[in-house]
Parts: sequence; structure tokens; C-alpha cells
Amino acid sequence: MTEQLKPMPTDWTRALAVVAHPDDLEYGCAAAIADWTDGGREVTYLLATRGEAGIDTLDPATCGPLREAEQRASAAVVGVQNVEFLDYRDGTIEYGLGLRRDIAAAIRRHRPELVLTLNHRDTWGGVAWNTPDHRAVGRATLDAAADAGNRWIFPELTEQGLQPWNGVRWVAVAGSSSPTHAADATAGLERSVASLMEHRAYIEALTDEHPETYCRSFLTGNAQATGERFGGTPAVAFEIFPR
Repeated sequence: MTEQLKPMPTDWTRALAVVAHPDDLEYGCAAAIADWTDGGREVTYLLATRGEAGIDTLDPATCGPLREAEQRASAAVVGVQNVEFLDYRDGTIEYGLGLRRDIAAAIRRHRPELVLTLNHRDTWGGVAWNTPDHRAVGRATLDAAADAGNRWIFPELTEQGLQPWNGVRWVAVAGSSSPTHAADATAGLERSVASLMEHRAYIEALTDEHPETYCRSFLTGNAQATGERFGGTPAVAFEIFPR
């Protein structure tokens, strides 16, 4: 029998989702986020870049503002009002102290119990190579969850008025090949499709399929596949690192 995934923790009120690019969350988390915001939980998005290098036919100066606007519209579909950007250059993010500091600062500012990020490993399930941006931001987020609670790491943040926050209880990684938990996607699945469709310029450059057909097929297929390990209920999978 396939090992079943555990339900995601629900005893939290604030989450911070940290990813590299516009659309990263829509490809993996939006159905769960819609359900969480419906339940009165607060979710904030923090993006390292504006995805300005993501569309070959658009120069970065044009692409960045367009993708930022699409991300804000996409977030609103699932009840997320607060979307922040760190202004790293798309495609060239490097893991390091600066990135850890910036994410730790956001954690101290928003004081979440749950932190979300995307696959930080070298590959997607050993099949496809992951991007440098995903790897760097995912790893830095896992580290920053601890950094945020230690007053002696990045003491300049305390000097700026950002007091240590040791209240992160879990870091949840979407897109992991080793998931441990899942969130019911039933209530949020339609909105997750609508949310991904807000990235229309990106999707139209990515595929010749009709945007709705592409989005619905991708998200429904993933939710149903995860559901095979979640009692038959369509779901979003996460690998949980408790703290």
C-alpha cells in the first residue's frame, strides 16, 4: 500500500510564502492558500525577483512590471493582498548571507508560524534539473527560518527595529519529491486554476495550448495524483520541516 500523507497543520494564523518568481506559487500552492485564506488565515507572498527574464520575446524592462502586475492579480484571486518583492535579478540569484538576511528580515517583520517555499533540491524528482533561483531561494528560506529567531545572527536587523521571531513552527516545501503532508485542494482548486491563468503573458509564451486548458490540466492532474496518497481527496503536497 502507498504510504499516505499526513494532513497539513491547521493551528496557525499567519504564513509567509517565499519563492523566486511570479507563478512559482500558482504552480504548486494556490489551491491550499485559497482554502487557508477562506478560513481567516493571513498569507503574505515574498518574491525574490519580478521574473523579468522569464519571457524570451519581452525585454526585462517591459517584462518585469508586467509579471509583477500578473502576480498581484493572481494573488488576489486566492485572497492574498500583501505581495512583496526583494528585487533580485531573475536567473542570477545566489545563495548567501545577503539572501538569508533579506528573508530573515521578512520573517521578523511578518512573524509567521508557517513558512512556505519551493523545491530547494537539485532536481525535480531526479527527472529534470531545478533552476539556480529555486535552489538558492528554497535553501535560504529554510536557513532564514532559524536566522530570524537568533538575535546574534544579523544583529543589524535588531538595530533596524526588527526584533527576533522564533515563532516559525514549520517550513513547508512545495514541489518536493519527498512530501510528508498534504492540504485538501477541493475547495480551492477552481480558484487555483483562475489564479494561474492570471499569468497569461507567461503562459502564452510557454505553450500553444489554450491557457485555461493548460492550467486546468496541470493543476487538476497534480491534485489528483497527490490525492492517491491522501485518501482519494485532491490535494497539494508539501514536505514539512518542523522547528
